[in-house]
Amino acid sequence: MALTTTKEMFKKAYEGGYAIGAFNVDNIDVMQGVLAGAAGARSPVIVAFSEGALKFIHPAYVRAAAEAAAKECDIPIAIHLDHGKSPELCRACVDNGFTSVMIDASAQEFEQNIALTKEVVAYAHDRGVVVEGELGAIAGIEDDINVDDKYGRFTHPDDVIEFVSRTGIDSLAIAIGTAHGAYKFKPGQKPQLRFDILEEIQQKLPGFPLVLHGASSVPRDRLDIFNKYGGQMPEAIGIPEEMLRRAASMAVCKINVGTDIRVCYFGELRRRLAENPSKFDGRTFLGPARDAVAEMVADKITNVMGSAGKA
Repeated sequence: MALTTTKEMFKKAYEGGYAIGAFNVDNIDVMQGVLAGAAGARSPVIVAFSEGALKFIHPAYVRAAAEAAAKECDIPIAIHLDHGKSPELCRACVDNGFTSVMIDASAQEFEQNIALTKEVVAYAHDRGVVVEGELGAIAGIEDDINVDDKYGRFTHPDDVIEFVSRTGIDSLAIAIGTAHGAYKFKPGQKPQLRFDILEEIQQKLPGFPLVLHGASSVPRDRLDIFNKYGGQMPEAIGIPEEMLRRAASMAVCKINVGTDIRVCYFGELRRRLAENPSKFDGRTFLGPARDAVAEMVADKITNVMGSAGKA
């Protein structure tokens, strides 16, 4: 099966009340694990690359590796630029064969966000590539998440119609309480998503696919393995999976997972290194780490996204 855009994926997901997983990868091993997990669950999948990951791998390798995998997996696969901060980077990814790009100008003023997003949309659409934009501030590791504000730094429902209509984007990343990184919440703080805001946006944009970033749940079993074998992430807290399932049943058609992939991969890698101190064949360590990613992805697809069997 050839690589595809997310257009048809999202249409089916919206109508079916499920989401597509967008899994961030940092190397080809992890990409193989993601695709193996999706193929085993018979699910469409989005393989996402940050700017840092692209510098490490190189965009040309991404397209070649994804095309090779698509021929074997026989599931819909999209390759996606995650959080492109400039039109230049987005154009480079379009030119290198990505089927989806995200222009993240959410840190800019509203009009500048529209202008930059519109510029990317024009270039990408002319070449058959879909575009994700972002409105609102999705918190990072150092940011506070005040779920008691009515809107605060979250996406304002009154802005979404104007933003979508003026930019022509194909999907919209919204801020409703998720956060990037492993430390999304302070110790003792209860994770909470603003479903009231999500419902307002869904009412204003019926049928339009929304996206959640920073949606790792940091599973305790994988975190325990990571910490047991030398890792130091004792206070990591993620988004409860039941909240993500609820979002996926609404207008959220894409859920991004990055931290969970890294914790899973490197936790298993740490374990294999510790248990095999005399070995120096990379396959002894990297193969099981890749398989652990495949297992986690299949579980996310089945129990969080709800997209198993939808390929």
